[in-house]
Amino acid sequence: MAGRLFEELPVGATFRHQPSRTVTETDNLLVTTLTMNTQPLHLDHEFAKGTEFGKPLVNSMFTLALVVGLSVSDTTLGTTIGNLGFDKVEFPKPVFFGDTITVETTVLEARRSKSRPDVGIVLFEHVGTNQRGEVVCRAKRNAMIRAQSGQS
Repeated sequence: MAGRLFEELPVGATFRHQPSRTVTETDNLLVTTLTMNTQPLHLDHEFAKGTEFGKPLVNSMFTLALVVGLSVSDTTLGTTIGNLGFDKVEFPKPVFFGDTITVETTVLEARRSKSRPDVGIVLFEHVGTNQRGEVVCRAKRNAMIRAQSGQS
């Protein structure tokens, strides 16, 4: 189990995750079509040429999933019981094919579950940046994490 237990995720802990991941056109095509998102801004190069971006944008749902996914090996691999929700998801800059995303995660809050003593509730903030250091995604995620024991 590579992930961290509740006790290993103190408030203020920060993780800079590696590896980073370069986004491909195939990534975007797959997630966009699998989710039935017909937005031409993601799929149609000719349409996208006429936008202020001049080229297709990567689907933001892929960006969010990638940012959270890149955090898993250092934080919750095998220790997550489930996600409780996401809050304040932001995409300050667009992602394009060929961008390389790096993620940093900070533990904002951590508390023992009131109803389940073997579980902790952790609020993570995930921040994804591109190769230019621009923030492309910021999201807060509440997760149920296994604890070592029922003790505080």
